[in-house]
Amino acid sequence: MKSFPIKKILILVTILAVPGFLYNILQDQGKNRYKPLPYFGPKKVAATSRSVRGNMVPDTIYHNVGEFKLINQAGDTVTAASYEGKIKVINFFYTKGNTEAVQIATRGMQSLAKAYNRNKVVSFISLSIDPVHDTPEVLKAHAANLSAEPGKWDLLTGDSTTLYNLINKRLFVDAHQEHIGSERKLVYSNMFVLLDYKNHIRGYYEATSAEDLSRLDDEIKVSIIEELRNNNDGR
Repeated sequence: MKSFPIKKILILVTILAVPGFLYNILQDQGKNRYKPLPYFGPKKVAATSRSVRGNMVPDTIYHNVGEFKLINQAGDTVTAASYEGKIKVINFFYTKGNTEAVQIATRGMQSLAKAYNRNKVVSFISLSIDPVHDTPEVLKAHAANLSAEPGKWDLLTGDSTTLYNLINKRLFVDAHQEHIGSERKLVYSNMFVLLDYKNHIRGYYEATSAEDLSRLDDEIKVSIIEELRNNNDGR
């Protein structure tokens, strides 16, 4: 019988203590916690370092897509600086491509552009792999069919060397032309690429995979949170 009051006291102490314990845990470990997105492309260790929980950690220099100069469906010149401070979702297309895979990718881009239409942090870019045919005039008509608004969802074309250099060597997505006799064939990886606001590659997604596009949607949100967190931290 004497043990009964002690049990009651222990239960009462536990009830009172657990909320405070959980609060401290959440404050210390749960605040703004999420799984960081990976970085893709070459990287190297910088000469500088920063403090992380009392330990000095070397900074890492991640691959940056860098500068480019192209033209959108409105005939405006677009550069990397045009998307400064923006999270970018990029895909690849050509207006003559009307296969089921291309249509699925287009619908996916339309859906994402609509979902983030009012979000000023996120921009969408479709790079033509057929700049010979896809002139700004052609892209203007194509953009009208897609309801692609310049500045929010840019369809970009330009110099072939510039485009293929950007796609293959800086976004690391395969795109090339093959000539079979007199026929010109366009070959490319039907992917979506996620760039953060510093032009680092943070994700690749198969354009015809519903699972990948759902993951892309989630990781756009993670990128937004990451940007807000970095801004609040002053980094």
